[in-house]
Amino acid sequence: MREIQFREALREAMVEEMRSDENIYLMGEEVAEYNGAYKVSQGMLDEFGAKRVIDTPISELGFAGIGIGSAMNGLRPIIEFMTFNFSLVAIDQIINGAAKMMSMSGGQFSVPIVFRGPTGNAGMLSSQHSQCFENWYANCPGLKVVVPSNPYDAKGLLKSAILDPDPVIFMESELMYGDKGEVPEETYYIPLGKAKVVKEGTDVTLVGFGKIMKVVVAAAAELEKEGIHAEVIDLRTVRPIDYATVIESVKKTNRLVIIEESWPLGSIATEVAFKVQKDAFDYLDAPIQRIMGGDVPLPYAPTLIQEYLPNPERVIKAVKNVMYVTK
Repeated sequence: MREIQFREALREAMVEEMRSDENIYLMGEEVAEYNGAYKVSQGMLDEFGAKRVIDTPISELGFAGIGIGSAMNGLRPIIEFMTFNFSLVAIDQIINGAAKMMSMSGGQFSVPIVFRGPTGNAGMLSSQHSQCFENWYANCPGLKVVVPSNPYDAKGLLKSAILDPDPVIFMESELMYGDKGEVPEETYYIPLGKAKVVKEGTDVTLVGFGKIMKVVVAAAAELEKEGIHAEVIDLRTVRPIDYATVIESVKKTNRLVIIEESWPLGSIATEVAFKVQKDAFDYLDAPIQRIMGGDVPLPYAPTLIQEYLPNPERVIKAVKNVMYVTK
């Protein structure tokens, strides 16, 4: 199977769906003439023209609103934010417009729109460009929230998101656009709301999503060397959350560690932990543990960033805690 970059997988997803449906278009800052801030849309202007690959002013509130209005009138927009940090300028349109329109119109208007772009830290970009808003958007009924961790998932999930009848928040990572992975040439779709068991194990369940899966997988590999067999689950989608897959795993391993880049309060990890203790309490042999980002704005200094972010060492320590391993 061929290997392509994360950005190429996203591009293929958009191009394939745009070729099959002329109502799909891409809009955002620098998506056309500049080929995308991260070169995700490279070459798309040449193929589809300026009516379907549309550069916008620096006005997220404006072009998000245009996208929502066009979706209500039969189009299927893909709205790219240069970073989801900038989506805060448009959050009124997303939360009070896209998410609620189906309900407020009594089912008369659906809003088949995808808002996509990078989330989380991307190195030394400091506090205003390094935030995770997955849990913010996942908190709102009417939205679906997808956070892929590899090129294969990115393509299959984005194709499904583009065809979904409801608004989808599709969150990527600047640090992953150059990552390579195996992606088949034939058409495929990955259903939204279904987690993936990345690695089977018997001793502890590790749950994560997005680029933090690199940390989770690395920790699991180190634990394997010590004879600890972790089951690794990639949520893929954080609204809806596939609780069933997590609970089925916990019933087998009896221990759970959740890893997430975001701030601790009101996190996806908190919600998963609550659901597991509610529905699988009798199967737990240890308290659930979370490995989170720091409860502070992300610093600029690289040494402080390392302290802020989850890492394999923290995951390994948490696993040994829930397994009551002292060495």
